[in-house]
Amino acid sequence: MSLTSSYSSLALEHTLSCLHKCSTEVELKQVHARMLKSGYFHDPYAITKFLSFCLSSSSSSTFSSYAQDVFLNGLDRPDTFLWNLMIRGLSSSDQPETSLLFYHRMLSSSATHNPYTFPFLLKACSNLSAFQETTQIHAHLTKLGYGNDIYSVNSLINSYAVTGNINHARLLFDRIQEPDLVSWNSLIKGYAKAGEMDIALTLFRKMPPAKKNAISWTTIISGYVQAGMNKEALQLFHEMQNSNVPPDKVSLASALSACAQLGALDQGKWIHSYANKQRISIDSVLACVLIDMYAKSGDMEEALRVFKNITKKTRSVQVWTVLISGYAYHGLGGEAISRFTEMQKMGVRPNAITFTAVLTACSYTGLVEQGKSVFHTMERDYNVKPTVEHYGCMVDLLGRAGLLDEANRFVKKMPVKPNAVIWGSLLKACQIHKNVELGERIGEILIGMDPNHGGRYVHMANIHAMGGKWDKAAETRRLMKEQGVVKVPGCSTISLEGTTHEFTAGDRSHAETEKIRTEWRIVRRKLEENGYVPELEDMLLDLVDDEEREAVVHQHSEKLAVTYGLMKTEPGTTIRIMKNLRVCKDCHKVMKLISKIYKRDIVMRDRTRFHHFRDGKCTCGDYW
Repeated sequence: MSLTSSYSSLALEHTLSCLHKCSTEVELKQVHARMLKSGYFHDPYAITKFLSFCLSSSSSSTFSSYAQDVFLNGLDRPDTFLWNLMIRGLSSSDQPETSLLFYHRMLSSSATHNPYTFPFLLKACSNLSAFQETTQIHAHLTKLGYGNDIYSVNSLINSYAVTGNINHARLLFDRIQEPDLVSWNSLIKGYAKAGEMDIALTLFRKMPPAKKNAISWTTIISGYVQAGMNKEALQLFHEMQNSNVPPDKVSLASALSACAQLGALDQGKWIHSYANKQRISIDSVLACVLIDMYAKSGDMEEALRVFKNITKKTRSVQVWTVLISGYAYHGLGGEAISRFTEMQKMGVRPNAITFTAVLTACSYTGLVEQGKSVFHTMERDYNVKPTVEHYGCMVDLLGRAGLLDEANRFVKKMPVKPNAVIWGSLLKACQIHKNVELGERIGEILIGMDPNHGGRYVHMANIHAMGGKWDKAAETRRLMKEQGVVKVPGCSTISLEGTTHEFTAGDRSHAETEKIRTEWRIVRRKLEENGYVPELEDMLLDLVDDEEREAVVHQHSEKLAVTYGLMKTEPGTTIRIMKNLRVCKDCHKVMKLISKIYKRDIVMRDRTRFHHFRDGKCTCGDYW
């Protein structure tokens, strides 16, 4: 190499290095001008570097627009490689539709295609969930002779699967003589996205073991988590470990999410320990799921420890938000407000989800004035326009505090139409605070809006009964029966030694049912010796007389779960229970008494929040 060419090469690299220092369009234009003046824009390598920088995800969106302008107006007959470069970059941008527009320009320019053109286009279709465009590109690549190209076919399978057309994806898959790893993973992902977990698992089992990688396992595990089949997801996660495929961050995150939903603290701790032993760095995503897992499993101390141990750079708005959410459903409103204030001092701007978390915390702990203050700052100070979720939080805040008239006026003045959740929270508040007249009006609205929700009829019937209107109460029950609406049965789970035990109200399916019922009779006698009298208010109409109501209330799922916990754990061990519905007054009363009589901490997560029972008291202060 001559000195002249060596010098020219160094000068080019120096000029290209200046690209990474560009933060404004003016600076980018200066580098572009230098390249034009030096003749570097005749060098394919220089053009590629320039366009790649402008299209990179870390660059400004204005740089992407500038790259499009340069490509269309500043290059003479760009080759296929450069067309593909533009389509690929734009397909990964926040406006993937622009890559499809570029493809139309490519067609009109008569530029030559190659097999690498179509996967990028189909990626854009996947990002846009664009089925019609996918079929058009499918027809075009078949016409051009790329119908058997494995890369193009795999991209088609993925695009059809993502756009919800799993049958198209399956037809393509079945035509491949030897599907590769991407083919299998794409189809399994498609069935998982469609909620067809049985078919997804069957395909996964048929997949040659040698071809299964971390992505394959993560796809099927994530599918089960998204389908709410968390026990199955954890079973597959353990199977993955036994298959000698090391879990990656995504599979760890999916498994931790399953633990969070099940309240499986021991398994969650094990996964956390595994990540530490393998020296897997805790990024923002893993930090979120770890904090969420500990919070939803009832261990806020450990959730906070995870938060404190990650770097300040990792503490994104999502991480702060999940911590505040944890404090919210633990009923720790003061701590939630404190973290919200600290977050802002650290220069992290709250988003819409953050405000939902803070308002929920205020609602669960009766912090009415603080909640009002936070709500009013949303749009004024942060340009976050309140959504129906935020208005719902405010209605819940006012309703729980007994400010029913104010809550009703708030609903009428809302700029958005109230949904069933908002009316439902107000109806429940009417039942708690015994406002029969308002409750009846809201109940009629709610049943008309949400006729297939069993809880609406039950609350309405109880409101009627509370006002002594037994005929109307019975009529509401009859209407519920005629509509074929069934109330969701209560279900409680308790995780012991890595196994999750599930109980439903009146359940007899557990292998140790008779032992549990015998033990409950012993527990009940001790409760009665300590002044226990059943609370039947939440069961106003469930049965004909008090004797029958009392018989049923003693079969509630959380009572079975706590009894099993007393049977199977050592004295002094904390008992952790997850409940799918709001805990009733009687069960709440029983948990307080058991915590005192047996000297046990009991942590219960119901549908909306946590209750920590200790020495006869609950952290909710009977405000839930």
